[in-house]
Amino acid sequence: MFSIRQLGAINRTYRHLNRYQRILRVLFKYGFSDLVDRLHIDQYLETGLQMINRKPREQLDRHTRPARLRMALEELGPTFIKLGQLLSTRPDFIPPEYLSELAKLQDSVPPFSYQEVQQIFLEECGQDPEEVFEYFDSIPLAAASIGQVHQARLLTGQHQTGGGRTREVVVKVQRPGIENLIAIDLEILAHLAHLMEEHLEEVQGHRPSSIVDEFARSLSREIDFTIELANIQRFSRQFEGNTSIHVPDVYPQLSTERLLVLELVDGIKASDVETLKERGYDLPLIAERGANLVMEQIFVHGFCP
Repeated sequence: MFSIRQLGAINRTYRHLNRYQRILRVLFKYGFSDLVDRLHIDQYLETGLQMINRKPREQLDRHTRPARLRMALEELGPTFIKLGQLLSTRPDFIPPEYLSELAKLQDSVPPFSYQEVQQIFLEECGQDPEEVFEYFDSIPLAAASIGQVHQARLLTGQHQTGGGRTREVVVKVQRPGIENLIAIDLEILAHLAHLMEEHLEEVQGHRPSSIVDEFARSLSREIDFTIELANIQRFSRQFEGNTSIHVPDVYPQLSTERLLVLELVDGIKASDVETLKERGYDLPLIAERGANLVMEQIFVHGFCP
């Protein structure tokens, strides 16, 4: 679990100075120097602020302020993208024009190398991916901020040992160094939240520090793949026999905190309405089943991971 600590030490020892400077550079780049000034960050990072250039005003007017916030969060990487996605669900705290822009945040980043994937397998399993699986595609199907997904095929009998229905699986591999980066970012966010409560009158009553604490707990669960595995297992048990939903099999014997192996399922995103229409799916029925499943999950099973 990540811990959120008051960063009194950062005021004197410049803890995580390089990352803090990077965050400030991006804020200046996208026209948020006024926010930095109002937070009085210069009290803590005078040297850092002197080294940062502020972007000319004419280069900023091409985009709205909400759009620039989204762009800044995307440039700052995984922690800030996730934070923006959380804030997009908080109309009590974020103005409407910002909510719609933050909803556009894409959790998509370049993939990391196969050599790094191999290193994670060696650290987690003591074996290379090709030794663990009959087949392992070195090219990822998709990459996101927390990790990336590779297609693989289980060895003969592995799926039966794990209670699965198929040998075709996907393997979610955690991004190298992501835990340390998130921990640093969360400490900085805790400090910024404290400054907001101290200096910004408009956030009084919203308790930004509590939002950061909630966010930290959420990321702690997301970064540990064994929690995701346990949630899938619980969901599967609760909806066993329900023919309106398919829950992918998971393989605990092959999964760790940084590796998650689950059944490969081919499907269409519910948000891809045009493709669903082209394939002849009953959209009202999909919506009804989805709503019923969510209601049952929350109000019958009390499960809201």
